[in-house]
Amino acid sequence: MSKPTKTRFAPSPTGFLHVGSLRTALYAYLFAKNTKGQFLLRIEDTDQARKVEGAVEGLFTALKQFGLNWDNKKPMVQSQRLEIYQKAAEKLVKEDKAYYCFCTKERLDEMRKNQQKNGLPPMYDGHCCKLDSKDVEKNIKNKMPYVIRFKMPNSGTTEFTDLVRDKVKFDNKLLDDPIILKSDGFPTYHLANIIDDHEMKISHVIRGEEWLPSTPKHIAIYKAFGWNIPKYAHLPLLLNPDKSKLSKRQGDVAVEDYLQKGYLPQALLNFVLLLGWNPKTDQEVFSMDEMIKIFDLKKVNKAGAVFDTQKLDWLNGHYLREKKPAEFAKLCQPFFDNAGIKTNLKQLEKIVVTEQQRIKKLDEIVEATAFFFEPPQYEAKLLIWKKLTSKEVENNLKTLIDKLEKLSENKFNQKDLEPEIIKLIKKERIGVGDMLWPMRVALSGKKNSPGPFEIAGALGKKETISRIKKAIEIL
Repeated sequence: MSKPTKTRFAPSPTGFLHVGSLRTALYAYLFAKNTKGQFLLRIEDTDQARKVEGAVEGLFTALKQFGLNWDNKKPMVQSQRLEIYQKAAEKLVKEDKAYYCFCTKERLDEMRKNQQKNGLPPMYDGHCCKLDSKDVEKNIKNKMPYVIRFKMPNSGTTEFTDLVRDKVKFDNKLLDDPIILKSDGFPTYHLANIIDDHEMKISHVIRGEEWLPSTPKHIAIYKAFGWNIPKYAHLPLLLNPDKSKLSKRQGDVAVEDYLQKGYLPQALLNFVLLLGWNPKTDQEVFSMDEMIKIFDLKKVNKAGAVFDTQKLDWLNGHYLREKKPAEFAKLCQPFFDNAGIKTNLKQLEKIVVTEQQRIKKLDEIVEATAFFFEPPQYEAKLLIWKKLTSKEVENNLKTLIDKLEKLSENKFNQKDLEPEIIKLIKKERIGVGDMLWPMRVALSGKKNSPGPFEIAGALGKKETISRIKKAIEIL
């Protein structure tokens, strides 16, 4: 029987959750749950200079919003484990698997400049690896600042099987000695992620493609400690439509930005699922249970995935249309509050449901329904349907008012209004468009809007009749 799988999501609290990080978290979660394993969380906050106040709490909130609940009650936090990393780095030094490096920034800059001048890849030249023990002791005694570098093998190759990319091979002589402990006593990612993954018993490391070149260094460090190496899966980059790497310069990249625009968590999650992963079927809409059931790392593409907001809009529209009217109104209400429009939920439900089939994201709802909250402004010619004269339009609207005034308030809903008005049209032998076009324009002031019965039902009897009378005045 195979061991239970363990995956992890290990964000840095340097700001909002990136959509690429959300995808990484989702894939790690789905893989763990599909294989009856555990999904763990840790906070990689060793880069204290870039740490943003409140970012950790923001990450927790975001993951919970998307239903990506972690299995370790108390997430591991790297800044609380500095002594563990320092001892591990010193152990590697004692075993001659790592060394103190006293190179100054000036020396490193000069070294890189010369390498570039000579057409060589910029990499550390191993200068301090050659220092004898007396020089090292003397430098430490003189309190010279130092980092600890890991001693990489400088011949042969490192090969491993990536679960997305199959066999991957690196030439060791092209890999320099990475810093594993900085001069401030904080570890680098190269050391901390290995120690943490080992302690957390992580079986599968699912992370972005940008970490692929570092993997041979990580494998070498695992071997130096004598630990089992986890399986790796490197996910393809997210790309802009022009195939450049997705970045803030070309649009929103933070999950929070999309939620604020009125994209639903389910839609965003469904969207990032399909960024680089193909179910090999025509299905495009997935519940969380369905995602877990069919997720397979073998279906992740190697090529970069284009971030297509049209697809996201389509998915979000689908999820919005599935909402019950009361739930949809509740989702819309904060957008009206932000616009300074106060309305009770019952009334709001009647209004927003008229646009539920049309809007793609919730931040469109206020503008789409603005005509409900203030009398519409339009020119008389918009009321004219095809070849009708303004007098004919006026007569049709007067006939309509006579009918509406006789209807009781409880008949003012789409379901009851429609048959009553259609009956009137037939009785008076008026063309359907001849009556309904000017009615809709009178109520909305728009060329394109919800149907007249929907609008009248939401406006109520008094306001509906008032707007039609106003249209007659305009004519």
